[in-house]
Amino acid sequence: MSDARAAPALALRQLTKRYGDLVALEPLDLHIGAGQRVMLVGHNGSGKTTLLRMVAGLLDPTDGAAWIFGAQAGSLEARAGLSYLPDTPVFYEDLSLREHIEYTCRLHGAQAWEERAEGLLADLGLSGRADGLPTRFSRGLRQKAAIVLALIRPFGLLLVDEPFVGLDEPGRAVLVELLEDASAAGATIVVATHQLDFASRVDRCLALRDGRLVHDGPPGGVDLAELVG
Repeated sequence: MSDARAAPALALRQLTKRYGDLVALEPLDLHIGAGQRVMLVGHNGSGKTTLLRMVAGLLDPTDGAAWIFGAQAGSLEARAGLSYLPDTPVFYEDLSLREHIEYTCRLHGAQAWEERAEGLLADLGLSGRADGLPTRFSRGLRQKAAIVLALIRPFGLLLVDEPFVGLDEPGRAVLVELLEDASAAGATIVVATHQLDFASRVDRCLALRDGRLVHDGPPGGVDLAELVG
């Protein structure tokens, strides 16, 4: 892929997901420019997670396609360009958090990651838990561990699915600050969330209802509470 950063961070063309007669995501065309901060909203079952999983290459579309900086979703090049923080993190049973961090960094070719890792662990209150097994952590600590793993690797596009669930108030504040830092460093951020006050942090809001895009514009141009209710 030549001059990847000249391409949109995310481009969708007629991206669709059906399960038999059930349409989880209607054909969707979308462009998100590099550096944009985007909030994705919608009620439970509206298609948010389906969309993010297809972009991340974890779910095959029924029709259409997605590209990350010009590389088709699911390809090695696309996977190298994005980081995905799911709503339900999955960890290896026998690896400590510190071992997860090292594995992630070496897998994705992160440079000078040790100091960055210590900073993230400290920010999220996990310094004393680094040698523990994330599979044995509480819901909130597992979420914080997943945040570390999502942010420690290189990425140009960050996909985040309901990241505030399970976090206490200080944890939510730290996460917002970390997302701001990633954006300031040039990353494109797409956050699916019910946390409506996050709208003040974004440039653009996408709203899904029953698998259909019903709003694409400034977050102030739509009744967010009605869409997530």
